[in-house]
Formats: sequence, C-alpha cells, structure tokens
Amino acid sequence: MQTQKRSNPNQQQLHKGHRERLRERFLLEGLDNFEDHQVLELLLFQAIPRLDTNPVAHRLIQRFGSLSAVLEADPRDLAAVEGVGTNAAAFIALIPQVTRYYFLDRIKHTRNPLNTFDAAHKYLVPLMAGRSEEVFYVLCLDSQLRILYPALISEGTVKDAFVHPRHVLEAAVRHKAASVILAHNHPAGTVRPSNHDHGITRRLVQALGGIDIKVVDHVIVAGDQFYSFAREGKLPVYEAAG
Repeated sequence: MQTQKRSNPNQQQLHKGHRERLRERFLLEGLDNFEDHQVLELLLFQAIPRLDTNPVAHRLIQRFGSLSAVLEADPRDLAAVEGVGTNAAAFIALIPQVTRYYFLDRIKHTRNPLNTFDAAHKYLVPLMAGRSEEVFYVLCLDSQLRILYPALISEGTVKDAFVHPRHVLEAAVRHKAASVILAHNHPAGTVRPSNHDHGITRRLVQALGGIDIKVVDHVIVAGDQFYSFAREGKLPVYEAAG
C-alpha cells in the first residue's frame, strides 16, 4: 500500500488555494471548459485531502490515455499509480457506477415505455456504461413495454454455459413479463453480432415463444453504439424457424 508524502505548511496553503479556486470555478461554470486532468483533480480532492493532486491527475492521464479510460480502469491498476492509493482508486472506480445508477434511477421513475429504438438506446447505454466485462440482461416488460425489472443473467462472458435459456425463462416468469428485451455488451469490440449471438438469440426467441412471452428485441451495446436485431429484421426469421 502506498504512503502519501507530507508537504510543508507553505505548500499546503498553496494547494488549498488552488483547490478552492478550482472548486469555485466548477460551481460557477460547471465542467464544460475543464481539461481532463482538472476534472480528475476535482475528483481527487475528495479522496486525497491534503496533497497536491495536479501531478497525480497528470500521471493517471499519462498512464491510461484519457479521462474515460481512467474512470473505467481496474481499481488495482489505479492504486498502483504513484500518489493514488486504494482509497482514491475506489473513489474513481465508483464514478461510472454511480453515473449508471443515476441514469437508470431517472428512467425507472419516469416509467417511459421502451417502444422505440431511441428509448431502448437511452436505457441500455447507461446500463452498460463502465462495464469492463461482458454482461447479459433480460429486460422484463409489462404489456405497455414499461420496465418491470432489468434481470442480470450473466457476467464475465457470453457463452452458452452462462446464458442458458432456463435462466432467462425463470427471470421472465418470476417478474411476470409480458415481453422482454434481451441485451448484452461488447466492451472492447464492434456491435456487429457474432455467430454465437445469432445462435443464442434464436434459441431464446423460440424458448420464450413457447411460453407466450415475446422477444421485442435483442440489443448489443458497445460504448454508445447500438445494434438491434429487431431493426435488422432478424427476429421474425427466428420466430418462424420455431
């Protein structure tokens, strides 16, 4: 575990003045005109109360390449950067998780139906944000296509052993879904579906159809990109094959 060096009283006063100016600027202007390292500085103020966070922020940007890459980095890799440590690493890693929670909470309370591709996109991109591993969700919907529950089926990788039709059916029945949207992410790749994606979609469409639960869509998210099996006309083919 890293130890943080103490600065002398004059340095502490200088850092305090810089912190106050940066914080005041944020309160007056927001983040629109901030550089990436300044955004990180502002965050690090909360986790590193006394030290100069400017060089730490620069080291993080240099190590990971961008602000978004810093926020999505493994906390263990963050903690290994000089001046960061475990507390600041945990705080940085918390930001994308809180952001995702915030957007999902807003959507949940508006109760808007996912009846357009745009509505599904607005819901699913935040749901997948900050995920470094593949995840597979079943969005259980009511008869008006409103979210009843976003059921997380698997984490780590999307393989047959982890996305078994039985688990998907159990989630849909448990949450009394009238229909579902299937969704998973490609954290480091293209949104184009693989052969496996096509195969699992076909099996799930047929399995859910057998208990009269319609698959409205299967969506793949990669960053802010979005692939829809429904928009590409694939689902009727799979339904007919059943």
